[in-house]
Amino acid sequence: MADEQEIMCKLESIKEIRNKTLQMEKIKTRLKAEFEALESEERHLKEYKQEMDLLLQEKMAHVEELRLIHADINVMENTIKQSENDLNKLLESTRRLHDEYKPLKEHVDALRMTLGLQRLPDLCEEEEKLSLEPACHVTNKFTGMHLYALCAKPRVGPGTPKSQNGSRMNEKRENT
Repeated sequence: MADEQEIMCKLESIKEIRNKTLQMEKIKTRLKAEFEALESEERHLKEYKQEMDLLLQEKMAHVEELRLIHADINVMENTIKQSENDLNKLLESTRRLHDEYKPLKEHVDALRMTLGLQRLPDLCEEEEKLSLEPACHVTNKFTGMHLYALCAKPRVGPGTPKSQNGSRMNEKRENT
């Protein structure tokens, strides 16, 4: 009976070893699966970090591009402001010269009339570009100023006769 009990004990031990071995194999299989998942997640994490680095590099390139665009915009705004200032100075200078020219021409015309000579032609008759009429309206969108640029007045046709005071422009307006 002692042998039987010893055999039963051994069988119980074998059964327990078998159960524990099966439990150990299940855990080992789960451990392998977890380890593979861990390796896979590490690879994904590495890929995510590489993608993040690429995105940050692209972002910095765009930031630099935007910075350069803003710098170009600032340069253009300054250039436009400078050009407007130059235009204003030229307009003022032109107005002053015209204001000097008008009384001098009137005086010369008066002197010529006393001698029986014809009046000199007006500037607008001599050169289209010397007309001071604000024919072209220039708007400055940055400062909201409205500037008048010197523009050529259209000439009358070559067959239009001169009026008595020497201006063909007045004659053309009267005819229309």
